[in-house]
Amino acid sequence: MANGETFEQYRPRLFAVAYRMLGSASEAEDAVQDAWLRFAGADQASVRTPEAFLTTIVTRLCLDRLKSARMQREQYVGPWLPEPLITDTAPGPEQSAALAESVTLAFMVLLETLSPEERAAFLLREVFDYDHREIASMLNTTPENSRQLVHRARARVDERRPHIDAGYDAERHRPLVHRFAMALRDGDAAAFTSLLAEDVEFWSDGGGKVSAARRPVFGRHDVTQVLVGIRRSGLQGVSLDQVSLDFVDVNGEPAVTIRVDGRLDTIFTCTIANDAITALRIIRNPDKLQYIARQMAEQ
Repeated sequence: MANGETFEQYRPRLFAVAYRMLGSASEAEDAVQDAWLRFAGADQASVRTPEAFLTTIVTRLCLDRLKSARMQREQYVGPWLPEPLITDTAPGPEQSAALAESVTLAFMVLLETLSPEERAAFLLREVFDYDHREIASMLNTTPENSRQLVHRARARVDERRPHIDAGYDAERHRPLVHRFAMALRDGDAAAFTSLLAEDVEFWSDGGGKVSAARRPVFGRHDVTQVLVGIRRSGLQGVSLDQVSLDFVDVNGEPAVTIRVDGRLDTIFTCTIANDAITALRIIRNPDKLQYIARQMAEQ
């Protein structure tokens, strides 16, 4: 098999690793492309296992990028959310529950609490099912240290792991998300009250570049007030015929997209449990909407 064909065979898995490591689809693409350049220039006779070789390159590239990104995220304006991407809501039987959970925005935010090495070891072991000997080689450490990294990471993740409704079904919950979109369009406080869980949580990421809540908001009453305010002030001076709402599945959960004059302006992702919205994560930072806007254009 030619180098290019071999690489393309593993590209989806490499992107999956890089995206979960970095929380950025555009940076993950760059890391995967860098891995291809290194793979193409390597002595192929020394590459015994292409998958392991490529995963090692991607992991180490991501570790370098993640270490420099941590300082930038500490200075980030308001809540930080990962860069969103469209995901398949009907995965095949080969996709594990761990792989599906690990792409949700809530879980990826949780991964930010881990050190870069803990994050890499945890993802490689718990999500991508590499053994500790393989992980040790990828991280240039020992199997014993790999086990310790995974143990520490798993303890922290389990302590704060967000609840994901195992019964989420795109078709069953689409009417609920549609009602939420109509309430958002109309600024309907009563409709929000009927759709939101009592302990609903709200995060909004504008990155200091566009208007967004600088702190998380908790509870049905306060979140409803924020949503009504978004309708009143966020679309001020914009007629409804300039605004279009659509539905897409983002990071394994249902989402509402808002376009203004054809430009992607906001994505609302909805976490659903017991037929109520338990969390809303809103991405408005225009830099974080470029990748998913490209995905939408290609559909």
